[in-house]
Amino acid sequence: MSLVVNEIFNSIQGESLYAGLGCTFIRLTGCNLRCSYCDTRYAYEEGTSLTMTDIIDKVSVYECPLVEITGGEPLIQNETPLLITNLIENGYKVLLETNGTIDISGIDERCVKIIDIKCPGSGESGKNILGNLNSLNAEDQVKFVITNLEDYEYAKEIIKQIPSGFLRENILISPVPGKMSFSGLANRILEDKLMVRFHIQLHKIIWPDIDRGV
Repeated sequence: MSLVVNEIFNSIQGESLYAGLGCTFIRLTGCNLRCSYCDTRYAYEEGTSLTMTDIIDKVSVYECPLVEITGGEPLIQNETPLLITNLIENGYKVLLETNGTIDISGIDERCVKIIDIKCPGSGESGKNILGNLNSLNAEDQVKFVITNLEDYEYAKEIIKQIPSGFLRENILISPVPGKMSFSGLANRILEDKLMVRFHIQLHKIIWPDIDRGV
């Protein structure tokens, strides 16, 4: 059993509540969306077929307990849920970054799911499966990438649909650099007393001139 892998690399976790920690990334090939601000277009098509054993062997080289499966959109490959479970069974803490357009209910409950709800500025907001919000566990996270104030208002409305028991500290709002000012978004969050976590891409601050493998 194999998956098409774009790259496997070790870096600093730049997003999510795990930001700042060392993390091994498995970037799978392919995506069902074409977001306007996508920074991993190279993962749309490029990739190499690797067996499950090959992937786990490559991950083990880095001796890092935290692993993120990302893309592209990792769930468009049918074998991804099994990869998640195999990694967990091998002792890894596994994060799954998913765009929220594919059902997550069958994912191993021990996996931390990070759902990126698409706002209008992405050009793909009509494809969100908001029913995924009802499959969230206590460790899961919901992320909104904001390009403008329309996106911010959209995110506020979606947040109202997140079950009340879900920790608001696990809701992340992230500005797109060059499109939404960091201070402008932060000020709106404070003015609205919105209980969310302001969030920026740490890896792009550490390595601003590197486009991939970070």
